[in-house]
Amino acid sequence: MQLTLWTYEGPPHVGAMRIATAMKGLHYVLHAPQGDTYADLLFTMIERRSARPPVTYTTFQARDLGGDTAELFKTAAADAYERFKPQAMIVGASCTAELIQDDPGGLAKALALPVPVIPLELPSYQKKENWGASETFYQIVRALAEPRRAAEVNPRSCNILGPTALGFRHRDDLAEITRVLRSLGISVNVVAPLDATPDDIRRIPDAAFNVVLYPETAETAARWLERNCKQPMTSIVPIGVSATRDFIIQVASIAGLDADAVEKAGASRLPWYSRSVDSTYLTGKRVFIFGDATHALAAARIAKEELGFEVVGLGTYSREFARPVREAASKLGIEALITDDYLEVEAKVAELQPELVLGTQMERHIAKKLGFPCAVISAPVHVQDFPARYSPQMGFEGANVIFDSWVHPLMMGLEEHLLHMFRSDFEFNDKAAASHLGAGATKPAAAPAAAVVPAESGWAPDAERELQKIPFFVRGKARRNTERFAAERGIPLITIETLYDAKAHYSR
Repeated sequence: MQLTLWTYEGPPHVGAMRIATAMKGLHYVLHAPQGDTYADLLFTMIERRSARPPVTYTTFQARDLGGDTAELFKTAAADAYERFKPQAMIVGASCTAELIQDDPGGLAKALALPVPVIPLELPSYQKKENWGASETFYQIVRALAEPRRAAEVNPRSCNILGPTALGFRHRDDLAEITRVLRSLGISVNVVAPLDATPDDIRRIPDAAFNVVLYPETAETAARWLERNCKQPMTSIVPIGVSATRDFIIQVASIAGLDADAVEKAGASRLPWYSRSVDSTYLTGKRVFIFGDATHALAAARIAKEELGFEVVGLGTYSREFARPVREAASKLGIEALITDDYLEVEAKVAELQPELVLGTQMERHIAKKLGFPCAVISAPVHVQDFPARYSPQMGFEGANVIFDSWVHPLMMGLEEHLLHMFRSDFEFNDKAAASHLGAGATKPAAAPAAAVVPAESGWAPDAERELQKIPFFVRGKARRNTERFAAERGIPLITIETLYDAKAHYSR
């Protein structure tokens, strides 16, 4: 076992929490000690939900291990039913409680509660959060979905499967894709698990096909429905203009719609910009991509095909989807990075020296540390990535949001460079007050000029001053290249001449 400061995924019972919290009328009884009771923190503080998650803990303590912890679980389960009166319950154990082997499923069955009780077997030491969410949703669908009640099913009806609580822009993705489907004349039968009830799960087989938005969560359940309820499923995730068009064509084919379905569904501004003169600034930008498989694969396609970037790194922490990520990386002529160790990711970013990093909140920290522009494209994310505004990643509007999120860090770097060029101007110099405060704004007192001292790496003062004239968004790369140039040639002190020689060397 490896100790780590950050982790991309929690244990599988956190995935089960995401499913339970997304749904209505479902309650999760979790056999867990004190210390594993952090659902409120995840969903009310980070995602800022207005209701507490529907999770009841047994919260046994160390002194309880000498007694009957099984009885504690049975009491907690019975009390949870009496208090919340759910339509269905799921029961399981946290990673710590798994070690005492109390069998929550068998204990709950012995209570003979008057609602379906679905046991979860989530091996905490072999699997992680996304797998736990997928397995939980699959078990709920398998336990509750009923055979079709109607002989004839509307061929233009579907279910949308996959959005959960604590998902990256799931709420807005759902709204965008629902709008796209309705513009095609397709009705949405059930959305699950987000805002679905156990009764809604029972109605899933009444639709003609399933739209799988997030394979990490819904693919296992959708494949079971495909086998047992004869419901086809979509395989294209509509992130980016090209993928959205392909998704619409696939949906139209399944539903028997006209071939002009794409034109009915809307458009994005991204293709126009990609053909514009301004976009030449972006062409060939070297980008590193890392995240869950769904968003990493989509980002690689957008970067390569729609924005003209050069993808120099592609990876995922979703080991269950390592194969498609490796295939995509192979087509790009690179080797995929499959890891859940953020230190490996940091080392790879430092090695590749990209001009833009697209990743999770961990990659945002890494990029900030190394001095690269960054945009967040995937969970895990922090509170700032749950915006109050409408900000989807999917559909044509999602393509617009992605374009803004990716391009702005690069364009702002150029803007900062322009401000630096005009630093002697009365309005833009460092000592000028903020322009929006007006003439009466208090100007900051002038600070005494500090002498530039040689850095530990062996930079002469004049070389250090010259380095500061380089735009900040490439300054780190210039420093590293110069230090490497000096080290390879045994130069102990970097002077202005060394800086220019290194620039000429790496410009060839």
